[in-house]
Amino acid sequence: MMTTESATFLDVRELIVATLGLEAERGEALKPWTPLFGGIPELDSLAVVTLAAALEQHFGFRIDDDEFTAEIFDTIGSLSDFVDRSRH
Repeated sequence: MMTTESATFLDVRELIVATLGLEAERGEALKPWTPLFGGIPELDSLAVVTLAAALEQHFGFRIDDDEFTAEIFDTIGSLSDFVDRSRH
């Protein structure tokens, strides 16, 4: 699990803030271990699809249906790790 704020984490966090319309202060409080579900009330099933599309567009990769698992969306760090693996 990611414990540092890498460049990918910062980009993912910025996309989460923009996609969900969070205030900047709330966005800066999000850490790699912040749970996505339960930690960010604005993140519902529709928002996950919107966020996934934003990640694909921003980072230039495609999320396959079989990759779209709850584990990826466990924390912001797990999502950032997935983005790092998918870009390479």
